[in-house]
Amino acid sequence: MRKVFRMENLDCANCAAKMETAIGKLDGVISANISFMTQKLTLEAAEEDFPRILKAAQKCVRKVEPDCKILVK
Repeated sequence: MRKVFRMENLDCANCAAKMETAIGKLDGVISANISFMTQKLTLEAAEEDFPRILKAAQKCVRKVEPDCKILVK
């Protein structure tokens, strides 16, 4: 299943690329794409894995940019 999440305080295109690479390597992630221009993360994974993957993805994001957040509704 593919889901799109808004990102808050994403300030650097290079940082977005680093985050995308790190999130793409997480167990259970089929694909990950971060668009710096639209400030969105597109994540593809099994529906039941999303809670775990989002928690791990947030850790990846914070390592690169401590003020950046993945906004989950």
